[in-house]
Amino acid sequence: MELVKGPTNSNEEKLALLVAQYEPMLLRTCYMYLRDRGLAEDATQETFLKAYRALDSFRGESSEKTWLMRIAMNTCRDMKRNVWFRFVDRQVEIDQLPLPAPSPEFEEADALTQAILQLPSRHREVILLYYYQDMNLREIAGVLDIPVSTAGKRVRAACSKLKKMLGKEELYES
Repeated sequence: MELVKGPTNSNEEKLALLVAQYEPMLLRTCYMYLRDRGLAEDATQETFLKAYRALDSFRGESSEKTWLMRIAMNTCRDMKRNVWFRFVDRQVEIDQLPLPAPSPEFEEADALTQAILQLPSRHREVILLYYYQDMNLREIAGVLDIPVSTAGKRVRAACSKLKKMLGKEELYES
């Protein structure tokens, strides 16, 4: 599973393997974070460029997924800090998401996605990582560079906000 630590591959081969395995996941996460497909594609490419430059210094203290997700989240944050980003409308329509919307049987999924997009970034981040990327609290803490207890508190707070926004007692369990 560890593609980066494989001794027989060149850096280019390692990068190709990482892109093949993780690009869709990173693109979707960047898209939900930035609310713009073009910027998400740029952030994903920048993530892989940064990863390529750091391949030799990857120590393997975390999984490749956690390492790449951390690079991607930091890249998205950097992009959002740009002055021009604040002046552009980043409202996302459900139909524009990179992956197809859930089947019509789950009409509440559209409302849930819109509610997630309205969360503050610190809560949106943990929801995306926990529910959409199936990361555990330790991995989330590694990606966001926060204590595990803080990651847990943010997940609970985000779920609480979503419950209030949706007027639900329970949220989807995955």
